[in-house]
Amino acid sequence: MPAAGPRTLVIETATGACSVALIDAGGIVAARHEVVGRGHAERLVPMIGELLGDGRPDRILVDCGPGSFTGVRVGLAAARALAFGWQVPVLGYSSLALIAAAVFAEHPDRATVTIAITGGHGELFVQRFTAAPFAELAPLASLLPADAASLSATDPVHGSGAPALLAARGDTDGDDRLPVAADLRHLPSAFATLPPQPLYGRAPDAKLPA
Repeated sequence: MPAAGPRTLVIETATGACSVALIDAGGIVAARHEVVGRGHAERLVPMIGELLGDGRPDRILVDCGPGSFTGVRVGLAAARALAFGWQVPVLGYSSLALIAAAVFAEHPDRATVTIAITGGHGELFVQRFTAAPFAELAPLASLLPADAASLSATDPVHGSGAPALLAARGDTDGDDRLPVAADLRHLPSAFATLPPQPLYGRAPDAKLPA
C-alpha cells in the first residue's frame, strides 16, 4: 500500500462523463464514473458526497478543458466553491493530457499518441503527446477531421473524436474513450498545475462589435 499523503479530489466533467476520484499518494481511495451526457450539474455534487461522506480532501484538481462548454464550467464552478468552503487549494489539468497519460499507462510500448475529442462546429480538439518523457508534441488545436488527420501522422488516436479522425485518415488504430478522473494518478504532477480557468480550445463564436 502507498504511504499516506495528500488526499486529492479529482473532478472530471469536461466531456460526456461525470467522473470523480479520491486519490491518496497515487493510489485510488474511491472513485465514481458515469456517462451522463448533459447531466453533470445534477450528478456532480451527489457523486462527490458519495465519495467523501463527511470527510474532505486536502486539495482539488479539476479538468479545465477543452471539451463541452457547459461541462467545463460546471466542474470549475463546483471545484472553486468547494475549495473556498473547505479552504483547500484548487488547480487544473487538461482533458487531453489526462487521456494521453492513461493511454501510455495502458500501452507502455507506445512512443507517441494523438488525442482527439469532439469539439464544436464539426471540429475536433486535437493534440499530440510523447511518452518518454511525457510531453506535448504540438499545441492544442481545433480542427476539422481532415486537417486533424494530417496533424496526427501515423499515431494511434484516442478520445471521443477518434472515430471521425480515423475515418478521415482511413485507419482504425485507436479507440473512442472519455477521460476518467481516477486516471489522474498516471498524469505527471507538472501537468496538473493549470489555474482553475476554462481552457476552451477555440475562439468564441460571438464577436464583440467593432
